[in-house]
Amino acid sequence: MKQNANSRRMGELAREKLGYILLFEVADPALELITLTGVEVSLDKSMLRAYISCETSRYEEVQEALGRAKGRIRSLLGRSLGWRVTPDIVFVIDTTTDEAERIAHALEDVPPTLFVEKDEFGYPITEDEDGTDGE
Repeated sequence: MKQNANSRRMGELAREKLGYILLFEVADPALELITLTGVEVSLDKSMLRAYISCETSRYEEVQEALGRAKGRIRSLLGRSLGWRVTPDIVFVIDTTTDEAERIAHALEDVPPTLFVEKDEFGYPITEDEDGTDGE
């Protein structure tokens, strides 16, 4: 979504209001333990994209719960923002934390061959019994 300084500022305001609504105004148990990671507002304030993070196993459950509560959330958000136009809300599941976790896990499982000394061609350097290189 195209952004400028004003839409970013409006996005921060909308993120604060939407976070409050999700935390205190919506009572759906499926929406517990979710995180609002970001909000983008279109230039004309007619569209709002909210990024939600949750556990990987709950993606579908959370998406369905947000779909059910979308009308109430939009109504509460429109009242709290006070904008002339109440933006249409699109909820997007944010998977960036899952990707970061996957990458961190992959970096922890370093293969033992990574620490073997290699020559300029990438072949392991072996030493003979007399202590000299095997070249």
